[in-house]
Amino acid sequence: MQNFELYNPTNLVFGKGQIAKLKELVPQNAKVLLAYGGGSIFKNGIYDQVIKALTGFEIVEFGGIEPNPRYETLMKAVTVIKEKKLDFILAVGGGSVIDGVKFIAAAVHFDGNPMEILHKRMQIKANAMPFGTVLTLPATGSEMNSGAVVTINETQEKLSFGGSALFPKFSICDPTVIASLPKKQIQNGVIDAFTHVLEQYLTFKQDAYLQDRIAEGILHTLIEVGPKVVDNPTDYALASNYMWSCTMALNGLIQKGVSTDWATHMIGHELTALYEIDHARTLAIIAPNLYKVMFATKKEKLAQFGERIFGLQGDTETVAKQAIEKMTDFFHTMGMQTKLSENTANYQDTANFIVKRFDERGWKGLGEKQNITLEKVREIVELSY
Repeated sequence: MQNFELYNPTNLVFGKGQIAKLKELVPQNAKVLLAYGGGSIFKNGIYDQVIKALTGFEIVEFGGIEPNPRYETLMKAVTVIKEKKLDFILAVGGGSVIDGVKFIAAAVHFDGNPMEILHKRMQIKANAMPFGTVLTLPATGSEMNSGAVVTINETQEKLSFGGSALFPKFSICDPTVIASLPKKQIQNGVIDAFTHVLEQYLTFKQDAYLQDRIAEGILHTLIEVGPKVVDNPTDYALASNYMWSCTMALNGLIQKGVSTDWATHMIGHELTALYEIDHARTLAIIAPNLYKVMFATKKEKLAQFGERIFGLQGDTETVAKQAIEKMTDFFHTMGMQTKLSENTANYQDTANFIVKRFDERGWKGLGEKQNITLEKVREIVELSY
């Protein structure tokens, strides 16, 4: 196990009725930007709960943050904050809204062109505006981590950034909010969290026994509750375990002391930027093929995955290959289409485009061993057609 530091200052407030605690969690006398997405919070009652809890606070609303939040939209929020002299942000939404608010928080006091935060994948360690969240869609874990991804509309780029100053001050996670979500969004959330774990777990054996067991516990839970919660989102046991698994999948715990991958995400982001394919669905397209192409260096962990998660038995090579098949079967069970051609008709030149873009960015070696070369990226994408 490698040396590590664990820092996570987010106050996670979990359970039924916790939105009412906003009045205690938001700093007194704060001038609040209330940020949200397309307006679903008006239909499911969450907006009313938030406004009631914030009685007495000065609030300015900013709606319309997109799925895969756009830089151009977020900069409008930065302007509002400066003009109105606001000093706290409340993100009410899923991972896209929360990621967008992280960018807003970083950009408000940024000395320079905020575009650099994305192009340089900067780590923001100071001078970020404080913010909290009310989670409405479990998936990304953004409610308890300091990372985010934002899309630049003009150039069709989806880029990540983060930093210790971008942890939410608090996050309210009420599992009952999923009752009004479309099935597709819950399916996406399960697969997003599942793949987050795979990115940190399916690498190579690193003598991190506890990290492996925690990761496997999250995977087991998602497999157990995922298909059921899609059909029964009002079941509190299912909803709460689903929501907590999504948070635990990417709150930093299971990545400590180990090398992690994230190449599936980096390739998947390009598919979202190019074709507007839902983030989780891009991961389901890329992940199985990445494990096939990188089989030689990942087969030991793939075999462990197959044995411990799916109960497979046999030699390492056989179990590792079967594990990829079982993973793909689970993606299909969760409503994923795992071929790019099933998600867009204009895929023929995708591999060349992504390889060229990665080359221009200097991303020549991805993955936990930096051995996913540009040619490997091409092979993965083409195998995903």
